[in-house]
Amino acid sequence: MNYTIGQVAAMNHLSISQLRYYDNKGLFPFLKRTEKGDRVFNEDALKFLEIILCLKHTGMPIKDIKQFVDWSMSGNASSPQRLEMMKQHEITVLQQIRDAEENLKKIQQKIIRIESEMN
Repeated sequence: MNYTIGQVAAMNHLSISQLRYYDNKGLFPFLKRTEKGDRVFNEDALKFLEIILCLKHTGMPIKDIKQFVDWSMSGNASSPQRLEMMKQHEITVLQQIRDAEENLKKIQQKIIRIESEMN
């Protein structure tokens, strides 16, 4: 099944302009176009978009995502580079989780203090 850019934007809670921006940055070299030039997403493109958005939402810079996409498009020869990039990003995301957990503890402690002031 094929999806329009509008459908994909709605499915992923993005604006059409965001998807166009990502495409203009070279993140969607796998997209097909209609005769009119409209972008068409198939199931494989949706799966690739999912990892692109995951990387974006976890703080990977667009230039690094583009590098990952470029490597992915080149096939298995780039597997070592992609693996290393994902392992490095995993470390970054794990640190983000630790930082978020630490911040959550501070917020929870503040809630306890405020609640005790109210009693």
